[in-house]
Amino acid sequence: MVRAAVLASGDGARLQAILDAVYFHEIPNFELVAVICPQRGCYAMTRALNAGIPAYVVDPELFPNMTSHSMAIANKLRDMDIELVILAGYDLPLGVVPYQFKNRIIGIFPALYPAFHEEEGDPVALALDSGLKVTGATAFFSDGDGRVGAVILQRSMEILPEDTVESLSVRLLEDCEWPLLREAITLFCSGRLHVRGKRVDLLPPSPEETE
Repeated sequence: MVRAAVLASGDGARLQAILDAVYFHEIPNFELVAVICPQRGCYAMTRALNAGIPAYVVDPELFPNMTSHSMAIANKLRDMDIELVILAGYDLPLGVVPYQFKNRIIGIFPALYPAFHEEEGDPVALALDSGLKVTGATAFFSDGDGRVGAVILQRSMEILPEDTVESLSVRLLEDCEWPLLREAITLFCSGRLHVRGKRVDLLPPSPEETE
């Protein structure tokens, strides 16, 4: 079993996809050990506790700087023997964590990387403002700065003429981000992801998986 922890902030909408997958046993060889949040009382923490998953708070206000805060998170992850870290809307710098969990941090970017990656603002709103006809989401391994590193999977989706930021965000979350996140975790837990620099090779399934 791959021992995993989720770093989550805010309402935990992306976290819910993982909790549902755990409840329905949709990801083989996957054990969600903990959810770590930066603030007590956020709905992400409520979602985790309601699902019976241990939730912990590592409050950045208790540390002198973000580096020491990230070191505390990394220590917590190591203490729990975590093998995979999942970013579910986590909105703080990762600091030292990517260096200690290289190619073991999976996140989702709500656009077809590299679109809007270097721009300020919500990628969904930017896609609408740019008049794009297609957008999507990207599952990735975090790089050393906690940003999009090696791309694991991408999925595209049509932008409808009547879409608003709210409607497009919901469709993007449900039709692209949730499925991609579950699929990327499944591939990791089955040992089918091989990273070569910025490239991720998808290895064939084992004979047991094809039976």
